[in-house]
Amino acid sequence: MAKIRWKRILARTALALLLIGCSEKSKNPMSPEDGTSPRGLDPFAQNAKLGRGMNLGNALEAPNEGDWDVTLKSEYFELIKSAGFNSVRIPIRWSAHAAASAPYAIATSFQQRVDWAIEQAFARQLAVVINIHHYEEIMLNPAAHKERFLAIWKQLASHYQNYSGDLFFELLNEPNSLLASDLWNQYLQEAITAIRQTNPGRILLVGTANWYNISSLKTLTLPADDRSLIVAVHYYNPFQFTHQGADWVPGSDAWLGTRWSGTPAERQAIQRDFSEAASWGAAHNRPLNIGEFGAYSKADMTSRALWTEFVARTAEANGMSWHYWEFIAGFGVYNATTNDWNYPLLYALIPKTSPALTVASSLRLPP
Repeated sequence: MAKIRWKRILARTALALLLIGCSEKSKNPMSPEDGTSPRGLDPFAQNAKLGRGMNLGNALEAPNEGDWDVTLKSEYFELIKSAGFNSVRIPIRWSAHAAASAPYAIATSFQQRVDWAIEQAFARQLAVVINIHHYEEIMLNPAAHKERFLAIWKQLASHYQNYSGDLFFELLNEPNSLLASDLWNQYLQEAITAIRQTNPGRILLVGTANWYNISSLKTLTLPADDRSLIVAVHYYNPFQFTHQGADWVPGSDAWLGTRWSGTPAERQAIQRDFSEAASWGAAHNRPLNIGEFGAYSKADMTSRALWTEFVARTAEANGMSWHYWEFIAGFGVYNATTNDWNYPLLYALIPKTSPALTVASSLRLPP
């Protein structure tokens, strides 16, 4: 147990160094491909590399890139890096670009587009998480899509097997509906086994059933002999605040005007959730990542910034990496209309005093 505790101390120290704004380039520069599959990676150290991250949402997880008014640009990666973030999470709807019948081949043009995005991140020393996002069909009919799900991962694992260890695979975003915990625990094991055939040491992110709910950690079963895993959860509590006015949430207009003021009760509710998650991580010796958190733009900016800052600092205090949802759409920290940062949100995520933020205010997209 002493060895495990010391490992956690080292990991938290490493994470803290990143979270205070360390913007130095890695001594081992990332490369899209280095010729060997990564091995011997410490999941706690790799979680520290993820540090403070950003979701590039509403782009590659749309049915087609651009359908949801976001198309990735190389400038986005530069802005994210210069603001002091350490990594990007790229949600991807592979199911819209893979054949419906065996061998379920992924469209070459789409694969190349994802390759481009990874290379843009690596060129700026950003670690990268890619996932399977919005695979809605598997949630409603798991048995019919299990083979296709595994085939997609076999293709991705083979394609990326020689990429740097700073590329992370996330198995499936927010399992829900009929893909409940018992079934998801089976599927994740089979997906891990498939990936390990070509990527024996790559760090994988695995989330819980029930939409990655932080309270569902107790239902998650992981292979005990695979330690190259990071456990991901999402955090949008209180939901009536973070999703007020969201047009994809029935009845959410009734919540408009809900504020978050940081009262003792409001803070304690968040601290309790994160403390319970951290206790689970410690008991299972697994690093934790908050893969998504954010408050929708229909909430007032003061409340959004207060909530965002408190969630980010609480995650960090519990040794967790995080990825804010998201860069430039409805939750965006960057404003597509003004081509500038939403500074209250930016400073909530990366404190204004952080050395990494010294050039962010001078960087924006061209008009």
